[in-house]
Amino acid sequence: MSFVIFVTWVLAGLLAGLLAGLVLKRGGYGLKKDIVFGLIGSIGLSWLLRAFGVVPGGGIVVVAVIAFIGAAIPIVAQRRIWPTERVGEDTADKWWRWGLGAALVATVAWMIFSPAPQPAAIPPVIEDKTYTVTPAGISVKAGMVTGEITEMKVTERVEQGSGRVMASARLTAKVVLKNSSAKQALRLVGGKIRYLDAQGQPIKLEETRTEPALSFSEYGSSSDQLEPGQEATQLLDVDFPADALKAKRLKEIRLELVFLPLSYREETVHFNVSIGGQ
Repeated sequence: MSFVIFVTWVLAGLLAGLLAGLVLKRGGYGLKKDIVFGLIGSIGLSWLLRAFGVVPGGGIVVVAVIAFIGAAIPIVAQRRIWPTERVGEDTADKWWRWGLGAALVATVAWMIFSPAPQPAAIPPVIEDKTYTVTPAGISVKAGMVTGEITEMKVTERVEQGSGRVMASARLTAKVVLKNSSAKQALRLVGGKIRYLDAQGQPIKLEETRTEPALSFSEYGSSSDQLEPGQEATQLLDVDFPADALKAKRLKEIRLELVFLPLSYREETVHFNVSIGGQ
């Protein structure tokens, strides 16, 4: 049960109690008893109907009518079964009845004509919009470095319904590089990614975004050095230009690698041994 429905029951009971002394002038016990009977009847009948699963449609108006009928039943029953010998009401009761009636009318008018509260702002639903890259995987070769780039896709975060971009597009992929030399080691230094259009011109990123780059371990560490036949895996997650999402705008993605060949030699050492002092 909502708070509005309960207030409707109370207001209907108060209204019935206030009108009882004006419509049924004889046989009443006064304003207080009329209000008590009205509240008991209004809340009681409405609660019984809800308890037995009888919830009428029609909105708040129907609820108010049922509550008013429930309030009138005990008031009319009191006048018929337990009437008093009083002819009319005291002057004080009349003033209270009119005063409460005016307050009740003002309350109802305020409820009807006051501005409706604004609904709480619903946070927008954000979803990932994925653009497929064709082909999703390619083989690469740059001098002694070979490998492949797989699982390529572009994703941006948009607001559901409006399509408003909430997070700019990013390119993700898996990069596997291999030293294909038979006898020479190399050290991976870094790489740059270029987005090219049909004329071979670079598609620039927005001013606030970072130029995409492929970074390896800090120069000089052992983890960025590849021995012959050794592989290195890198997960790529870089900015992607919004202009490249336009139809037929992007033609090519270029990966520019920087690596240093390292000297690598194999030598044989011979030495004499003996077993057990022979």
